[in-house]
Amino acid sequence: MNFHIINSHAFNKKKVVFIMGATGTGKTRLSLDLAAHFPAEIINSDKIQVYKGLDIVTNKVSEMDRRGVAHHLLGEVDPETDFMARDFCLHALKAIDMIVRSGKVPIVIGGSNSYIEALVEEHFFKFKRRYDCCFLWADVVLPVLNSFVSKRVDEMVSAGLVEEVRGMFMPGADYTRGIRRAIGVPELDSYFRAEMMVKMDEKSKEVLLRAAIDEIKTNTHKLVLSQSAKIQRLKIELGWLMHRLDVTPVFEKCGDEADREWEKVVLGPSLEIVGEFLNGN
Repeated sequence: MNFHIINSHAFNKKKVVFIMGATGTGKTRLSLDLAAHFPAEIINSDKIQVYKGLDIVTNKVSEMDRRGVAHHLLGEVDPETDFMARDFCLHALKAIDMIVRSGKVPIVIGGSNSYIEALVEEHFFKFKRRYDCCFLWADVVLPVLNSFVSKRVDEMVSAGLVEEVRGMFMPGADYTRGIRRAIGVPELDSYFRAEMMVKMDEKSKEVLLRAAIDEIKTNTHKLVLSQSAKIQRLKIELGWLMHRLDVTPVFEKCGDEADREWEKVVLGPSLEIVGEFLNGN
């Protein structure tokens, strides 16, 4: 099958590809790899990555790493506002229509499954009447994924996570609104308050910082569980046809071996699935 050729009949059906999965499972990499094979644009459905700022904390894909692929709803929203599921649906539908009219494939990716569920299931938006969906589910077994996300938190700290959050720290800030809901922000509150206390020694501050980083890891593990459970509910209770991709073997390899495994167990099957979907099979 030539994956670069997509017939006009498939476009007339207004097809949308969704890439779902818990945080850290490779959704961004897969979206960019698919966009290298199909004419596509990417719509972010992560409820925190929609906001401007905190690029390290929110783990946004950088402009350089986007490979020239257009991204929508990524770092666009005022960080002080509340961007809710309905807001996402309205903006996503506008982006989807624009992408389809341009003759490209909309690829919706993100871990905020409540946003995706609202888009697809709420009758007000009539999504199912207008679009066919293909759901790719990037999945990694929990022990392996938890180990990975813990290491990723350490890498984010090394990359400047603490300094990034310090730049927007405000005593008494509301951590239930806007970008301050992001994991990595409220956990550092006690540490920054301690920094303001002249009498606290450096060793005590270091203990607080380590506790904050451990809490970030714990809350990320909780997020992984929550995201995975929601995907299972969409699959079992709502009957969504999920194409599960077991990414675990990729995480168990390193370097070139991991890349070869990615091609074998993730990208190859995904190209086949999406190619057949877009060609009406």
